[in-house]
Amino acid sequence: MTIPPKWYQFLVGLFASIGSFNYGYDLGIIAQVVASDSFVAKFSPSDNEKGLVVSLFTAGAFCGSFFAGYLGDWVGRRGTIAIATATFILGGGLQAGGQNIGFLQAGRFVAGIGVGVLCMIIPLYQAELAHPTIRGRITALQQFMLGIGALCASWIGFGAYKGFAPTDDNQWRVPLAIQCVPAAILGLLIFLFPESPRWLIDNGQVNLGLKTLAKLHAHGNENDPWVRAEFEQIQEQITHEHEHSAKTWGELFKNKSNFRRIFLCVALQSSIQLTGVSAIQYYSPDIFKQIGVSTERTLLYQACNSIVALVGQFLCILFIDQFGRRWPLIFGNLGNCVTFIVGAILLALFPPGKDNPMSAQIGFIATTWIYNFSFSATCGPLSWIIPSEVFNTATRSRGVSLATMMSFAMNTMIGQVTPIAMTNIGWKYYILFIVCNFTNAIFFWALLPETAKVPLEAMDNLWENAPWFVPTMESKDYLGDLRERELEIDNKQAINIDHKE
Repeated sequence: MTIPPKWYQFLVGLFASIGSFNYGYDLGIIAQVVASDSFVAKFSPSDNEKGLVVSLFTAGAFCGSFFAGYLGDWVGRRGTIAIATATFILGGGLQAGGQNIGFLQAGRFVAGIGVGVLCMIIPLYQAELAHPTIRGRITALQQFMLGIGALCASWIGFGAYKGFAPTDDNQWRVPLAIQCVPAAILGLLIFLFPESPRWLIDNGQVNLGLKTLAKLHAHGNENDPWVRAEFEQIQEQITHEHEHSAKTWGELFKNKSNFRRIFLCVALQSSIQLTGVSAIQYYSPDIFKQIGVSTERTLLYQACNSIVALVGQFLCILFIDQFGRRWPLIFGNLGNCVTFIVGAILLALFPPGKDNPMSAQIGFIATTWIYNFSFSATCGPLSWIIPSEVFNTATRSRGVSLATMMSFAMNTMIGQVTPIAMTNIGWKYYILFIVCNFTNAIFFWALLPETAKVPLEAMDNLWENAPWFVPTMESKDYLGDLRERELEIDNKQAINIDHKE
């Protein structure tokens, strides 16, 4: 039985997102690692050392996402994924075999480089393969598989914590070693899947690009009307980009349309970290301890929390192309804001060191779960969807690279600051996330245009014509040639049907 084209695109995107699984697994497992009895006994880490174990991973990812922009254009999307997985496996091996804290930190940095490349290239690869009507659904797989990785990490971490003796280093070595397995699968099998047709056409492999486009969208039929129209549109767009695109990073910022896209995507990735997600992911035992929850119970609750996140991410995959990008992002930030207000009140009323009632602990845990659902259904997936689709072919690698770099830069800062802040100011640290979630909602309500279902080749029109202040705009109002393109495809399809008859 032949797989329908959109299902084929979805399955290719799903396999590629194994790289996102690795990122989610590492995000989830590090909380268990730094909280495990054997890790603490072996290294006796200070708050600063614990922060470095966490933040060096994202510092490495910052560097990796920078080089990914060049690799993606140089060796293609698949080649970049293969290089990234090899780097990640090296870093994972160094972590699992670490004999001192410095050794472990070095492995975290190397693995982070691999994850930075993967997080940049995978949503870009997915977006370039997908039909516009399901592009959001496919690029949302980045966050969904991240959630799968976090879920596996939570239960594996909890199982290792319970299954190994408090003096056994396998309590943290085994969970760190497991992450190398899915990375190896991705790296070994990625070349069985198609290269981005846009990258092929942009790099002189025009016939192969057409063949790949037809395989993705029309069961290999190169004369399909949609395929021919898309192929011609890509060629025209790439020719235009080669004549007018930025040749250096500096020129990229001089073009108003490009600068606007970079500004909003960098702001988006920065805002995601300021929702508080990384603080909770990395240091949930420390945060939950503030209200009296034990480490063992925290790891169990976080494992359950991963299931909540997965439900939110799955709902995003189902509905994001119907609801668009703007309003889910706005309401998601507002929902996050409310949960942090409640969480701050509970931490203030029931401070550390007291015998806090079970009802307060349950209320705080429930608030964290609601936050995780809100974030996972909206802000998390959209932070990967929007940057991957707003740029043109010539600037996509560099644009997504810059946005991803900002994500990891802010992630590194949060990872380093959180344990110190929770020790010194406690619940007041939550005020930062309350303010940031609220201002995020206002910012994107005012400045972010709707990009759902807009073809990648029509993005330049949208960003060149739409005003900066866009609280009530619809993308179709600024896509003058998009309807003409749709009519052209409709006419070709009608002619094709007439010829068959």
